[in-house]
Amino acid sequence: MRPGTLAALTAALLAGAACSGCDSGGPKSPYERGKVVYKSVCVACHDHDPSKPGTLGPPLAGSSAELIRHRVLHGTYPPGYVPKRGDSKLMPQFPHLAGSIDDLAAFLSGAGS
Repeated sequence: MRPGTLAALTAALLAGAACSGCDSGGPKSPYERGKVVYKSVCVACHDHDPSKPGTLGPPLAGSSAELIRHRVLHGTYPPGYVPKRGDSKLMPQFPHLAGSIDDLAAFLSGAGS
């Protein structure tokens, strides 16, 4: 085997292994992206099944994008909304999720159905 061949083969194998979990099927749907956000952030307080109450938070299945936006970004409720558990101040704000609100809404609109 030539000297550079082993190095090139090793590099190719490492690149393939590093990308073994890569999604080559193109962009995920909003539902799938929202599910990833929910499972990685929201389940800390809400149940893995969004139709059930969590340890700290209420069920979220069916939540509107407007409610999600207010709660996630501002820690408030939309005008006229009646909270499920009173006016809770427990939920922290997650400004880094601003670009994921519609994805979360897509996931939660189909969750538990």
